[in-house]
This record gives sequence, structure tokens and C-alpha cells, in this order.
Amino acid sequence: MRPKIPPGELVPRLPQDTTVKVVGLGGVGSILARYASVFLASLGQSLRLVCIDGDSFEPRNATRVLFSRCGNKAAVTVEELYQRLGETDLTLLAVKEYVTPDNAARLLHSGDWVLLAVDNHATRKLVSDHCRRLRDVVLISGGNDGVETDSAGRQLRGTYGNCQVFLRRDGRDLSPALTRYHPEIAQPEDRLPTAKNCTEMIASVPQVLFANLQAAAAMLNAFWLHACGALHYSELTFDIAEGRMQPLPLPAPKRHLAGKS
Repeated sequence: MRPKIPPGELVPRLPQDTTVKVVGLGGVGSILARYASVFLASLGQSLRLVCIDGDSFEPRNATRVLFSRCGNKAAVTVEELYQRLGETDLTLLAVKEYVTPDNAARLLHSGDWVLLAVDNHATRKLVSDHCRRLRDVVLISGGNDGVETDSAGRQLRGTYGNCQVFLRRDGRDLSPALTRYHPEIAQPEDRLPTAKNCTEMIASVPQVLFANLQAAAAMLNAFWLHACGALHYSELTFDIAEGRMQPLPLPAPKRHLAGKS
């Protein structure tokens, strides 16, 4: 049983010049970027928020994402955030690329805090494998399973999701990699966005807007708890239909957590 945290001791602290990177600016990532930026700016430190996505906002995205105009998701998001936070100590940067095997080392560095909100397991595996080669990193990944049929032929209602945390310090793993208890990530059946053909790029799994909101909240909660030095789990699951959110003991349950966004 984890020790009870005394009241008043949850005080977030980030090292000066910390870089936080949001990878994926879709239904979950767009929420993450907005609230993470407000939180980081409130600390009054020299910090950086980098938004990374090679995809673009389109009119059809408006049913589950807030955006001011069509265009590259990272660029549009940073443009919007700058209007509100441009006078603060927070530096805002946009990278208009997908994370790939060729650029992962250039985009994700030791010391980064990475918020991974993508909709494919291939990218999760790529980022997880890359982060395991870094000396120090905080990787928080999350999403929900979407309204679709899973690999076993079951109809998913899109209300279930999860958040995973991978920590590495001084070249040692402090928590399991994203692939450790998730074979659907370790052996992804999907492909990187850059490998998809035009037909696959058009297809989009229907999402429950409030499941996206819950996934983002779970990731931000983990981010805040770690900044407070009080994070006590490496995975969290939720189901908004059942009104349930709970941390998971290790090993993780056998259920394959989809974690889409």
C-alpha cells in the first residue's frame, strides 16, 4: 500500500529549462497542449513546450477538436497558444513532422518530458524503444480504444482508455517500457502514419469526445503528480461509462489496452 500523502505537500517542481514535448495534436493531444501550456506558464520559469505532429486539421476534425483554422496541427496549436501565452516565460515551438525512425533522435532528447498522444501502436513502440536508449526521460502515453471492432471481433464502445508512464534516470528504467505488458504495442498490427497509403490516411476511428478528455486528464494528472514527486503508479485505466479510474499494480492485467486518441 502506498504511503498517504500529507495535505499541502503536492507542490510541482520542474528543473529550469525543462523541455516538454507533446507528440500528436489530435483529440487527446490538442487538450494536453492547451492545459500543459497554462500549467507550465504558471510556474514562471524558463521552460519550453514543443508540439510535434505532421498531420493537419481538416473540417471533419471539428467534431472532436477545437482549432481556429485548417493547417498543420502543431503549427496551428502553437499559433493559438502564443496568442495567450506569448508574454510569459514559456517558449512555444512547433515541429511539423511525424516521429519516424529517421528523426526520433533529432526530436526526442535525454531530459525531455514527453507526452505521447498518438493513435497508432507503431508510433508508441517507436517512441518507447527510443526512450529506452536515453539516459534520462519522462514518457507519458495515453489514449482510448475508440468506437470500433477490435482484433478479436468485439465491438468497442469507446469509453475505455489508459495512461502509461515510463521513467528512466541515469540510464536505468524506473518503470516498465510501454511494450513490457502490452503485446499490442510490442508487436503492432498498424503502421506509422508515414507508411500509410492515401486510403488508410482518410479512415478515422470514431471517438467519444469525453473519452478523449478523460485520456488527456489522466495524462496531465500523471504529469502533475510526477512534477510533485508523488507519482505512485506506472499505469492508469479508466472507463467513463462505468465512472471508474484506477491505478494498476504490476504486472498489468491481460486485457490488451488499445489506448487510441
